[in-house]
Amino acid sequence: MERQLTLQNEMRERLMAMQIAWSREFLKYFGTFFGIAAFSLTSGAIKRKKPAFLVPIVPLGFIFAYQYDLGYGTLLQRMKGEAENVLDTEKSKLQLPKGTITFESLEKARKEQSQFFTDK
Repeated sequence: MERQLTLQNEMRERLMAMQIAWSREFLKYFGTFFGIAAFSLTSGAIKRKKPAFLVPIVPLGFIFAYQYDLGYGTLLQRMKGEAENVLDTEKSKLQLPKGTITFESLEKARKEQSQFFTDK
């Protein structure tokens, strides 16, 4: 049992590391795109004297800030803290529909499924 818990934790840590690495890699590409887009839109707004060209910078800036916070900031720690808060104070929101899965409910579903396939 202890080995299984250790293995599950190791897998969770590796998956989280991959998520952070993916976010950092995405940030490199998106940051380049954002920089080029911001420069182009700003120069277009100045040239044509239309400030409407600057509007796309706002949502792109939010996406950039989110990815930066995920890859290099404290977003994961804040998410962990909020998850712990939900686990401590809002247990009722975590309940599965129709309650916890039991062995009997699994067996019933398995038997119904096997009957479904044998009836065809």
